[in-house]
Amino acid sequence: MIQGFNPRTGEPAGKPLAETTDAEVDAAVVAAAAALPAWAGSAGEERARALEAVADALDARAGELVPLADEETALGETRLTGEVARTTGQLRLFAGVLRDGGYAGAVASPPGGGMAEIRRINHPVGPVAVFAASNFPFAFSVAGGDTASALAAGCPVVVKAHEGHPGTSVLTAQIVTGALAGAGAPAGTFGLVHGFEAGIRLLTRPAIGAAGFTGSTRAGLELARLCAEREVPIPFYGELGAVNPVVVLPGAASGQGAEIASGYAGSLTLGAGQFCTNPGLLFVPEDAAALPGAVADAVGASSGAPMLSERIYKGYEASLAEIEAHPAVTAVAAGTTGEGPWGATPRLFSASLAEFAADIPVLSRERFGPAGLMISYPSAGDLIPVLARLGGNLVGSVHGDAGSAADLAAARQVVAVFERTVGRIVWNGWPTGVAVNEAQHHGGPWPATTVPAYTSVGSAAIRRWLIPVAYQGVPAELRPGPLAD
Repeated sequence: MIQGFNPRTGEPAGKPLAETTDAEVDAAVVAAAAALPAWAGSAGEERARALEAVADALDARAGELVPLADEETALGETRLTGEVARTTGQLRLFAGVLRDGGYAGAVASPPGGGMAEIRRINHPVGPVAVFAASNFPFAFSVAGGDTASALAAGCPVVVKAHEGHPGTSVLTAQIVTGALAGAGAPAGTFGLVHGFEAGIRLLTRPAIGAAGFTGSTRAGLELARLCAEREVPIPFYGELGAVNPVVVLPGAASGQGAEIASGYAGSLTLGAGQFCTNPGLLFVPEDAAALPGAVADAVGASSGAPMLSERIYKGYEASLAEIEAHPAVTAVAAGTTGEGPWGATPRLFSASLAEFAADIPVLSRERFGPAGLMISYPSAGDLIPVLARLGGNLVGSVHGDAGSAADLAAARQVVAVFERTVGRIVWNGWPTGVAVNEAQHHGGPWPATTVPAYTSVGSAAIRRWLIPVAYQGVPAELRPGPLAD
């Protein structure tokens, strides 16, 4: 059985749910495969209207969804209300993508060099398995970005619900299923399964054409392995761990110290630090005398919050024990512990650049929660080679004084490193907060994601679920509609 819990009390929340049986998983995948021809073959306008119907239905039921999600996640009704809006905004964004028509990627090359004309267009990859995330019960869950983009691409979706918010998942799925049916989508276009074993079985069903995942590196690696070891391997788009380095340059450290300190503490502790964009590493100039103390004061004045589950809380505590025991690390600040049995305590640690460089594999590990490591560096020349040794991340941030020639020169070097190691570069800002638009890239080199060329946020997310097919010399009568003319 699957049981939700209230993170504020540790007590059960809602009714326990039965795990999905093998037969039920198989039935959901069979239904998705049966729905594929009609859903994939529907006009973009039809799918756009269906996505808008889902968005409207979720908005209409937000008053039920938000309190239920708050009981299971303790993320707060203000945050969750905004997340429902982000979720429905994503659905409407992809409706706009469909109406624009660019997702189809239709292109033609005239005959030449003895070769016939070639026309190319994108086709849906097939039914998609989506693994819901723990930390976004709406935007990265049952009706989140993976689901919205896959449905927009013409792919039926089967979601493996996250055990951290089972009741929210069930209600969301009921709303999505009803809205799709009311909009004329074929039965089987959307399905939901529960349980670890159900997720494993879902990935191994031959009809599944691709999978999307947001979660831990360990779980993502295991799912990626299963996708690769299938008789017919499938693409696995996993968003995994990240520490999202922040570099403060000397000019910014001296002129913007107070703002940087408060901004860093706010970003570090947002959502109890349970964001994939959490700024786990902060690089500060060694001679910035006031900044380290200001950062420590800001983190010390911050408050924690309940973490999403006992498992996540215990993982955070274990990560704190590991870094506290490291001989190169000094504990410099602790905030107020969050309420409840799984309340997180914001923590700040420090190390020198040389100490950090001597043990990057350990000191650069993601610590999922409100814990940061502040690293002091002597000069940009010393920092750059160390920064280049970090693994891939979703975001790299640079704080600098645009009016300082020295800061701009150093920033060019930092940006050059980040262009190879992160998916998004932020200037004088913080990595938390991800805009959902056409320009967004929420991805990054390994281990941030398994496929860094693709994003899980923004309109380009649809590209994961589309495969190109070229038609060479094929008569118009045999080509798909957009290529018939």
